Amino acid sequence: MEKKKIIVLGGGFAGLEMAKRCKADAFEVLLIDRQNHHQFQPLFYQVASAGLEPSSISFPFRKLFHGQKHVDFCLAEALEIVPSEKRLLTDAGSFYYDFLVIATGCKTNFFGNEELASHAFSMKTTQEAIEIRNHILLSFEELATKGFDGQEALQNIVITGAGPTGVELAGAFSEMKKYILPRDYPRLDFSRLTIFLLEGSPNTLNALSDEAKQASRRYLEELGVQVKTNVVVTKYDGETVTLNNGETIKSRNVIWAAGVTGNVIRGLSPDALVRNRYVVDRFNRVKGYDDIYAIGDIAYMVTPKYPQAHPQVANVAIHQARNLALNLYARVKSKALREYEYKDLGSMATVGKHKAVVDLPFLRFQGRLAWFTWMFLHLMLILKVKNKLIIFINWAWSYFTNDSSLRLILKPRKEPDSTGKVA
Repeated sequence: MEKKKIIVLGGGFAGLEMAKRCKADAFEVLLIDRQNHHQFQPLFYQVASAGLEPSSISFPFRKLFHGQKHVDFCLAEALEIVPSEKRLLTDAGSFYYDFLVIATGCKTNFFGNEELASHAFSMKTTQEAIEIRNHILLSFEELATKGFDGQEALQNIVITGAGPTGVELAGAFSEMKKYILPRDYPRLDFSRLTIFLLEGSPNTLNALSDEAKQASRRYLEELGVQVKTNVVVTKYDGETVTLNNGETIKSRNVIWAAGVTGNVIRGLSPDALVRNRYVVDRFNRVKGYDDIYAIGDIAYMVTPKYPQAHPQVANVAIHQARNLALNLYARVKSKALREYEYKDLGSMATVGKHKAVVDLPFLRFQGRLAWFTWMFLHLMLILKVKNKLIIFINWAWSYFTNDSSLRLILKPRKEPDSTGKVA
């Protein structure tokens, strides 16, 4: 039997798992992504706060597929799907498929506010995390030169969105302020540096249990974070953050972690979209198409247990991919398909050293044990043993010294001026 051609679009948790799980005797797989590496997004905040190097949580696709000769990779950006021709158009050419699996995930949602999109930092890629690190460290260097007086916009870090990303980032910067910056800059009074965490709902970690909400806010406030809930950013011009209650905060360091929206590709019917996600059945088939599937954050699957679709978390993405790989194999072998059913394994978030929250289906706990649990589970999710070891060493060093040695500022090369000189 001739092998079927599967194109997997996107190499996040869902796409990578899908490509790895497709069986070599039935499929030829082409993974397409605009990055050449898989990014471990749960630890982006540690790259942004100079706790880890990006290479520790980045995994080149071609290296990951050593030994899987039926899987190939193409570095390209998808432009349009042509369902009638079973063809995908990219900036690197067009590709034909028997099955197309869309796993493009999400991007930062600025809710149509172009001013915010122009001036605030987002953190959905490794490069964006590096840009945040560079910008924050350069702010500290500027403070070292100019001092705090008259530099209010430099001495405020504003994080919008108090989900896990925002909470973890605020905690990391607070620990940097407490333990690292006074040693790096002994002549500066970093008690004047303020980290703001803004949230539109009444609580931090609003999707978790009441215990987790209360504990996370308490931990943040113990670290000195200024937590403001029930507030929404209405305007940001690069210098001043304006809230819906009329309050303003001066800041040139604004990180937007307040929402996501799907990375949708042109070409499919508008009827296949709900809330910028592809409507899929219990087999992850996109509505109206027999050979196009969507998995992970971009998929909108309604079930009796989840009438508003599944949460956009890694566990859903990975298990939908596994189920779809089995179903496509069953389909080409003319066997019965299996509906996807999400089993909630729980949620967790860390705020700082010995400060974390864990919500499991059968147990909830906070504090030191939760923090060690968070560290262990995230370390186990890292793909390569070498990377696990590097991250463990970094975490152990930081644990015992309250320090790291990763505060590199990597500036992009400047373009030549009219005389041909580079600044």
